[in-house]
Amino acid sequence: MSVMNFDDPRLTAMGLLAEVSAGLSARFQPVLSEARLSEIDFETVIRLARSPGRRLRMSDLAAQTGLSTSGVTRVVDRLEREGLVARQACASDRRASYAVLTEAGRERLESVLPRHLQDVDDCFTGLLEAAELEAFLGSLRKIRDVVRPCATIGAEASVPSQPSLPG
Repeated sequence: MSVMNFDDPRLTAMGLLAEVSAGLSARFQPVLSEARLSEIDFETVIRLARSPGRRLRMSDLAAQTGLSTSGVTRVVDRLEREGLVARQACASDRRASYAVLTEAGRERLESVLPRHLQDVDDCFTGLLEAAELEAFLGSLRKIRDVVRPCATIGAEASVPSQPSLPG
């Protein structure tokens, strides 16, 4: 009978990652809720805001967020009803459409970002020295590129150097 090593550092890494992710989500939720945004709503509008022309093809948005096409459609439908996102037909492909951040969506995002960024700084990035943060972001990108290679699809060549959102 073999003996399993329950102290395997791979298990520790996964456990810490899960704990940090859950903790950050819990920390960020009150500010997002106050702005009437769920985590996926926030992820959607911030990805649109950081995209060229503040828009993404619906299929690219689905790939970036890890949602199914029907899942991203439901999110965009809800955000469209709230006036935060609009749909725009693709001139070159009748089958495709874009999700576009509206002015109201940009304003909602601008209203939540200062407090959200303060939370991010207080319990995440601000805890790391500049060199630690740079190395950490590099490590996250390396892992992201393996487990979520579509996370930057639809972005211009200059955009991938920006940090990706959790997703």
